[in-house]
Amino acid sequence: MTPETVMAIGQHALEITLMICAPLLLTALVTGLLVSAFQAATSINEMTLSFIPKLLAVALVIVITGPWMLKVLVSYTRELIASIPGLIN
Repeated sequence: MTPETVMAIGQHALEITLMICAPLLLTALVTGLLVSAFQAATSINEMTLSFIPKLLAVALVIVITGPWMLKVLVSYTRELIASIPGLIN
C-alpha cells in the first residue's frame, strides 16, 4: 500500500464525512441565525429559546435525510471492504 493510496482513502473518508454532516450543520446554522435575529428584534435573552428550535430542526433533518445518510455510509463501507484485496497486493 503506497502513501498515495492511504491519502486517497483518507480524502474520500473526509469527503463522505463532510457530505453527511453538511445538512445537519447547515440546518443548525440557519436555525440559530433565525432565532438570534428573532431574539435581537424582541430583546428576549433566553438561552433555551436558541437551543430547543435547533434541536428540533436537526432532529427533523435527521428523520428526513437519515435514509440517504445510511445509504451513503453503507455504500462507502462496502467499497472500502471490497477494495481490501487490491490494497494488500
